[in-house]
Amino acid sequence: MTGHVTVGLDNSPESLAAAHWAARDAALRGADLLLVHVEEWPLPVAVAMPTVTRDDHRVWADRLLDSAVGELRRAHPGLRISTRRTSGRPAGALAVEAADAELLVLGSRGLGTVMGALMGSIGLATIAATTVPVVVVRAHGRDGGHGPDRNVVVGVDLHRPADPVLAFAFGEAARRGCTLRAVHGWKLPLGFAHSGDARAEAARETAAALGEVLLPWRQEYPSVEVVERPVMGAGAQALVDEAANAGLVVVGRHVRRAPLVPHIGHVAHAAMHHCTAPVAVVAHE
Repeated sequence: MTGHVTVGLDNSPESLAAAHWAARDAALRGADLLLVHVEEWPLPVAVAMPTVTRDDHRVWADRLLDSAVGELRRAHPGLRISTRRTSGRPAGALAVEAADAELLVLGSRGLGTVMGALMGSIGLATIAATTVPVVVVRAHGRDGGHGPDRNVVVGVDLHRPADPVLAFAFGEAARRGCTLRAVHGWKLPLGFAHSGDARAEAARETAAALGEVLLPWRQEYPSVEVVERPVMGAGAQALVDEAANAGLVVVGRHVRRAPLVPHIGHVAHAAMHHCTAPVAVVAHE
């Protein structure tokens, strides 16, 4: 299957919200939607019941998928939707299923789901296991940031600008017909005097550097209105503050080969913890 959006589905309201978000985004892309349920057997101890057999669980999973398809088709009559029930460790299985997708969409309970690297979070492990862009969606607000006044916010690293991150952010803004806010948090370089003149000079240099990084993308996407936001302060906090009313937040993560533990970077981590909007994590070298 090509030209599709994959979404992981379980019985949580967060995953259903993710499915609705994915359906809207697939429609904007002109893509198909694939709903995937991963059967982890034996069931985790926290939810295991001695009277539930594997066949029982598969019947339940098929009903879950069928119910979600019915709900999504009523909301998006023209969208092509397919389902897949697979088995294995959720993070690895979802990464495999999304390998040829345009993006993977997951539900998140925020602080309750996407936790630290040692917590064994399925969401965090899935993000670390795939190079496909992953969008993490919370359960509240079924519009999912697709309304006309909900803009896209992207975090820009001027030290290591990442084309995949900017390409994804500009593409989403173009499809939605909304404004793109490009945010970069900066601090005074070492050796700068902490005077008003020094801060003003550093601010001018940072603004110029941000404009230079964004210029090729402005030219490639002339229809996208771009607001450049160089903000003095830590990058993670600047992004979270600027994203308070965003429809979608886009952040990058460096691909790490064979990490000992899942790691996505502190800016992406902060965005998923503290931004209420859907967060897209885009891998790059």
